[in-house]
Amino acid sequence: MALAFFGLSIFLFLNLDLDGASFSPASAASDSGPEITYGSVVKLMHEKTKYRLHSHDVPYGSGSGQQSVTGFPNVDDANSYWIVRPQPGKNAKQGDSIGTGTIIRLQHMKTRKWLHSHLHASPISGNLEVSCFGGENESDTGDYWRLMIEGSGKTWKQDQRIRLHHVDTSGYLHSHDKKYQRIAGGQQEVCGVREKRADNVWLAAEGIYLPVTESK
Repeated sequence: MALAFFGLSIFLFLNLDLDGASFSPASAASDSGPEITYGSVVKLMHEKTKYRLHSHDVPYGSGSGQQSVTGFPNVDDANSYWIVRPQPGKNAKQGDSIGTGTIIRLQHMKTRKWLHSHLHASPISGNLEVSCFGGENESDTGDYWRLMIEGSGKTWKQDQRIRLHHVDTSGYLHSHDKKYQRIAGGQQEVCGVREKRADNVWLAAEGIYLPVTESK
């Protein structure tokens, strides 16, 4: 865990303005945690199974053949960090708050690819495949996810219950206890489903939370 955190720290100091940033471990679900702002680096925890949203440089053996996305059981893996980015062309900057209903993108910290979905079938359940695709200068609408905060919260905070609704396919980011046996043994499938279910609720857990930029 120390090595993973050291690597994350080096990355952040080279790429982000960290004045006032705080490292936050996961805690009990609440509406009083720090806000998630653009530029923050977070792990997303699947509420029901407690697995973290994860990716790695391993392609799917079916469907799109793009970089696979899974649920990972261990808390301290560096491949589970995601950078929160705005939709291109919007007047949004690092440190801005993110309200419910906002379209965001999630960039995988290690491979620099975007959390993506499309109409290919997912490998285990046959739902909508979720992959990582593109790069720093390659992103399309398949990377767009609408943030939907459960309950009365208006801006995204750590440990709030959220759903991510894919703009192109209308699928919710989803996971379940269906596990891979070969390419990612012990990791569970992440996919998209078009219905609201208990299995498509997530929470922002561990991460580096950049402070909210003060309005001038």
